[in-house]
Amino acid sequence: MNPTPASPAPQSGTKATDAGADASPPLSHGLKQRHLSMIALGGVIGAGLFVGSGAGIAAAGPSIILAYALSGLLVMLVMRMLGEMSAANPASGSFSVHAERSIGPWAGFTVGWMFWTLLCVGIAAEAIGAAGIMVHWFPGTDSWMWVAVFMAIFCGTNLAAVSNFGEFEFWFAALKIAAISVFLILGVLAIVGALPGTDAPGGSNLTGEGGFMPNGSNGLVVGLLASVFAYGGLETVTIAAAESENPVKSVAGAVRTAMWRIALFYVGSMVVVVTVIPWNDKSVVKDGPYVAVLDHLDIPAAGNIMNVIVLIALLSAMNANIYGASRMSYSLVVRGEGPAVLGRVYGGVPRLTVLASSFFGFVAVLLSYWWPDTIFKWLLNMVGAAVLVVWAFIAVSQLVMRRRLQREAPEKLVVKMWLFPYLTYVALAATVAVLLLMLREDDTSTQLYFTIGLTAVLALIGYARQKAVAGRH
Repeated sequence: MNPTPASPAPQSGTKATDAGADASPPLSHGLKQRHLSMIALGGVIGAGLFVGSGAGIAAAGPSIILAYALSGLLVMLVMRMLGEMSAANPASGSFSVHAERSIGPWAGFTVGWMFWTLLCVGIAAEAIGAAGIMVHWFPGTDSWMWVAVFMAIFCGTNLAAVSNFGEFEFWFAALKIAAISVFLILGVLAIVGALPGTDAPGGSNLTGEGGFMPNGSNGLVVGLLASVFAYGGLETVTIAAAESENPVKSVAGAVRTAMWRIALFYVGSMVVVVTVIPWNDKSVVKDGPYVAVLDHLDIPAAGNIMNVIVLIALLSAMNANIYGASRMSYSLVVRGEGPAVLGRVYGGVPRLTVLASSFFGFVAVLLSYWWPDTIFKWLLNMVGAAVLVVWAFIAVSQLVMRRRLQREAPEKLVVKMWLFPYLTYVALAATVAVLLLMLREDDTSTQLYFTIGLTAVLALIGYARQKAVAGRH
């Protein structure tokens, strides 16, 4: 199939049109509403919730419920702001395009390439995690072999029509949602004493073993940070919405779906875990909170069941990250913020950016093998707080764009941020507060410093490009 060459992209420093700076050459609109609905509902639920939440529970105790609720409220505000902008101007570059239009080309460059770096490192981390499960199941096999298999499968999936990505994510998300739903049902039955063979715990696990906040405010802060990063990735649904059959309608529906999912799946899961078993049960961290609860309820083969679910979650997130990275880099390229050669579209798919994003993901995997305690750890630290920087850019962008839309095109405000501008300021202040809280912990402070460094480097490059282009006109 012959490639569709990119039409001349707006140069860095030029104003994007309302039609979308990245609207040409055309991407396929092959994602159906059912794809978007399911991706929004469960597409980015990853191992961070299934396994990683154990560390947050160990630190915060029962107050992990409060931590997830508070960070969930912040995410709801961020998604509402992003939904407002994306419904008004659907674009495959999502918040990068919004930042360029509202703040300036340097901002779109900075947040776009930062998010791309975050996703590429995420591809590597998920591939390594999935390979570890396979090696556990098939002793004697090498991790690199499974990484190669997974990279080939999902790179190939993303090279094909976007509907293939949609189908994979639809079924992956459906399986994850089914698993969490069964978990929540079993948990509620156990809590009320309706599950055969179990005694109703009542509120003893919420108030015993040191009380609701056994480790005080410090524990709550650690739990809050863990919960914030568990929510990362929700932004990808607005990228995918640009390739749906009806982008405006899809964005509005996806934002609403994401909101109630936060309340039910994330906060609900934490309520079940810390109510059914003591928060300081060693298996919560060792085996993961979901496995710990299922074992406590004497569910047969709980460990193997959850390993399957975690594997699905890892592969789903890996698939979504390849997709998100390829679309974000494609958007940057056709806006003049990256190598122009990558801006070709084949059959409605930006295959060169898929290959480039997969390549850098695979390079990150190799780095993890060669220097696991140095270079790969450095990469992970560098993007550790990237999602918070993205949220801050989203908030500032929405402050500017909302006022512009009210003046120039109020009919485009089909999704509106609540109590504007007050809740936007609340979201921005909360994001900054979480960044400052990261300074209280050694691990998270290191991540913050590295992320600040990456942000500064990208911002300087973006600003220099913007000035250079402006000087030529």
